Amino acid sequence: MDQEPTNKEQYQRLVGRLIYLEHTRPDIAYVVSVVSQFRHSSNVSYRNVVDRILRYLKSSLGKGLMFSKNGDLEVVGYTYADWASSIIDRRSTSGYFTFVEGNLVTWRSKKQNVVSRSSAEVEYQGMAHGVCELLWIRRLFTDLGFKPEKPIELHCDNKSAIDIAHNPVQHDRTKHVEVDRHFIKEKIEKKIIRLPFVKSEDQLADILTKDFCGKVFHDSLTKLGIGDIYAPT
Repeated sequence: MDQEPTNKEQYQRLVGRLIYLEHTRPDIAYVVSVVSQFRHSSNVSYRNVVDRILRYLKSSLGKGLMFSKNGDLEVVGYTYADWASSIIDRRSTSGYFTFVEGNLVTWRSKKQNVVSRSSAEVEYQGMAHGVCELLWIRRLFTDLGFKPEKPIELHCDNKSAIDIAHNPVQHDRTKHVEVDRHFIKEKIEKKIIRLPFVKSEDQLADILTKDFCGKVFHDSLTKLGIGDIYAPT
């Protein structure tokens, strides 16, 4: 990796604008979360990544979220975490997507603050963030007079994390996420949240935690409802 320093102020301005743009472009959420980690210690390699993002954006000016009316206010979430994915400090990256009426409405990709000792632990911490987001959407709907009548589904592809959420027994695997465990278990018992298992190939939140080849990436964007208004029909 090229460690030659780059113009720090310019790098920070560019990343700041990308963070702002990421609020409407979930397709760049993961990579923007990566380059934003080096705003205070940027080098030529990270600047080159930013330039690649800019080239991608220039080639996809018409890409964005497509919303449709489906007649059902169902709220669904997907959560995923990539264990020890950072080769620099071995911290994990987690992310979530939330959908309303099948339309993508919120998302987040974030490097976790501490190093996790197991994949179940990191998935569980990511699950807690997803639950908080779904509770916020549920509260918003309630304020608007549309309180969901059934539990909100948060899809996870880690069976160990799902088992921990339903199992009240405390043991060494849960003591590091004890607060999150009680928080999620409470919402399950109140039938506010459901945690259905989803196969890894159907886990939409994957692209918020790591990079993929072009075909898999673009296939995922289609599933998320991200289209291009300039694409030929």
